[in-house]
Amino acid sequence: MPTHPTILFDGECKLCSAWVPFVIKRDPDAVFKFCSVQSPKGQELLTELGLDTDNFETMVLIEDDKAYFRSEAFFKIISRLKKPWPWLGVLRIFPLAFRDWCYDRIALNRYKLFGKHNYCMLPSKEIMDRFL
Repeated sequence: MPTHPTILFDGECKLCSAWVPFVIKRDPDAVFKFCSVQSPKGQELLTELGLDTDNFETMVLIEDDKAYFRSEAFFKIISRLKKPWPWLGVLRIFPLAFRDWCYDRIALNRYKLFGKHNYCMLPSKEIMDRFL
């Protein structure tokens, strides 16, 4: 398992790929590392977590050898970003089942809503060290 908090993301999904620079820009302390699930390391981590390596439907945050999925991953990530983003944590008042249902509606339709890349994002030299 990674030693830094690591976000596993779908590198082919335009929404997911946009999420990565969004987080990087708001993570001045470089807390998070990133790993595309299509990469060899991403496939290895999915296998370690017992997740399907071919059909990836959720963002995953790995932190302290524990995996967080769906809305819980989202809220853990935004809680560590610079202001005002942690304020979105107020939405945790909704039950986990409802939050995950909302998350799943977006995740299951992400390619239709936002599109799909035919390639994975290639990070610039400035942020290359943030990727596994």
